[in-house]
Amino acid sequence: MIGPIFGIVGFLCGYYVARQRGGKPLDRLQYAAGFAIAFGLFGTLLGIALARFLGAA
Repeated sequence: MIGPIFGIVGFLCGYYVARQRGGKPLDRLQYAAGFAIAFGLFGTLLGIALARFLGAA
C-alpha cells in the first residue's frame, strides 16, 4: 500500500518541478510520470523491507 501512495506523491512532485522550470504540459506529464515511477518503486521496496523486518506474513 505504500507504493501507490509514494507514486501519487511522486507524480505531484514531478509535475510541480516541471512547472517551476517553465515546462509545457507534455513536459510536466513526462516529469510527473518519471517521478511517479521512481517514487513508486522506492515505496514498493520500502514496503517489502518493512514487511520483512516487522515480520508481517
